[in-house]
Amino acid sequence: MGEITPNRYVCYRSCEALTVDGHLTEPSWKRAPWTPLFVDIEGDARPLPRFGTRVMMLWDDDFFYFGVDMEEPHVWGTLTKRDSVICQDNDFEIFVDPDGDGEHYMEFEINPLNTVWDLYLDKAYNKGGKADHTWDFVGIKHAVQVDGTLNCSEDVDRGWSVEVAIPWTSMAAYAGTDCPPKAGDQWRVNFSRVEWEFEAVQGGYRKKEGVPCDNWVWSPQGAINMHIPEMWGIVQFSDITVGRGEEA
Repeated sequence: MGEITPNRYVCYRSCEALTVDGHLTEPSWKRAPWTPLFVDIEGDARPLPRFGTRVMMLWDDDFFYFGVDMEEPHVWGTLTKRDSVICQDNDFEIFVDPDGDGEHYMEFEINPLNTVWDLYLDKAYNKGGKADHTWDFVGIKHAVQVDGTLNCSEDVDRGWSVEVAIPWTSMAAYAGTDCPPKAGDQWRVNFSRVEWEFEAVQGGYRKKEGVPCDNWVWSPQGAINMHIPEMWGIVQFSDITVGRGEEA
């Protein structure tokens, strides 16, 4: 496997206040660029994912927005309590390190039932970091839409979408940099999708025991470990309103 270069994304300003409902139908979302389809967390050493995953990002004075589209023929979820270990279900995860120093970063996970887990790490686990599971993104907004029938194995779904708005105020104390950012600032960000194999049981789903999950990401890590912040992608914030021009 060759050297992995972190992916890059230009994040434009939204042209309106976004309603966080999971539909991704506002003009700003229609104009925002998608990331490339996700790849395996290890990179080129592993096969391409079975299902497509892609993300858009936007920002304004109040929020950092994320819009996610995931192909999934069988959408299911089991966890309903906040701050459960959401990656025990199929999930989508956001990792944010504002100043890119590999420390003081934040993680957010969400499943198809719109159940979330958010946590703060002072540094990566392999450097002795400890996760604060009581920490929350105060004021976060999140929503899920299922294009199909949740927890029904008797039909085929198209997938599910996620919309998240993280307030700058919830990150400012940990950012180590301007928050909200200035145009031209670059943050380290990555995304992970956890996908488990399942078996159909009485019209529903049961996760297969002993089968490891797949991990699909925007910017590959080179190892089965999302907590290597120096391998995360680079998001550059632009003061251009989405759809009205492009960064050089």
